[in-house]
Amino acid sequence: MTEKRTEISELGEFGLINRINSNIQLKNKSTIKGIGDDAAVIDAGYDYVLVSTDLLAEGIHFDLAFTPLQHLGHKAVSVNVSDIAAMNGRAEQVVISLALSNRFSVEAVDALYEGINAACEQYKVDLVGGDTSASHSGLVISVTVIGRVPKNKIVYRSGAKPNDIICVTGDLGASYIGLQILEREKQVYLSNPKMQPSLEKYEYLVGRQLKPIARTDIVYELDELGILPTSMIDVSDGLASDLFHIGEQSKIGSRIFEDKIPIDQAAYETSALEFKIDPVTCALNGGEDYELLFTIRQEDFEKIKNHPDIHMIGYVLEKPGEHFLVSKQGTPVRLQAQGWNHFRT
Repeated sequence: MTEKRTEISELGEFGLINRINSNIQLKNKSTIKGIGDDAAVIDAGYDYVLVSTDLLAEGIHFDLAFTPLQHLGHKAVSVNVSDIAAMNGRAEQVVISLALSNRFSVEAVDALYEGINAACEQYKVDLVGGDTSASHSGLVISVTVIGRVPKNKIVYRSGAKPNDIICVTGDLGASYIGLQILEREKQVYLSNPKMQPSLEKYEYLVGRQLKPIARTDIVYELDELGILPTSMIDVSDGLASDLFHIGEQSKIGSRIFEDKIPIDQAAYETSALEFKIDPVTCALNGGEDYELLFTIRQEDFEKIKNHPDIHMIGYVLEKPGEHFLVSKQGTPVRLQAQGWNHFRT
């Protein structure tokens, strides 16, 4: 009898995570939150300690044909610091492990750590350890970040309530368009190595892909404004997917408005004119923006309404799973979570 085989791609990343989590039982009282949020939460007395980890694999998460090692090192730290910010916390330490194939030199490792150290300086975090190993399949980077948050200021994905206002920082979709530009220039180079990439006018878009910045500033500013979000997540999988994550954990729905979604002008024009892609689709499903998506109480609106970098894009609905995008014509369209899937075939 042949044993049944299920392809991981059938479950997808989050289906696989849910399957793993279904067989885990937490045993220690100090473990407050395990799998299911941007970081694990551990009781450390007065504060909660936050722990998150990411694995970056060459050929899956990055392409060294167009990713400078310094930028890669910086990004590896930034995306993990972003997870701590999404819990309303502040990162303090990182642990980084590397698996390296023999095509990497000592100088290449130096370049990678130049970016890592620059990010540690920028976010005021300490690199406190790690491990190194050989690899048969290129470069693999594992980053674990440790942060801290006062117990009365922790924010989960699960706290959104009906009529809460949905907010997002910065702009969305630029990172995805930056990736399309880099992929296009790579193909041009492969077809004619004498052609040099022309990226000057795309500096912002390419920068959003190669060197994203964790929105730690927003965590400080919300605290200064006296606002504690009811739920929060960082936009790594795309606005729609991450809104679904909040919806699943909070057991709510949502209604967002197309004309309120913040899209950078360069991203809008480049996606529409050069790639013939709907800019709103890029914002909804592109991912890797690392902005903060969060909900606030109605009474906090006055405190935040004039913030130049926080955009109110919709509100929370009571019915779970009911997520809608209201078009510019006023037509509600059911949202689909189509963010990037690591295991897509």
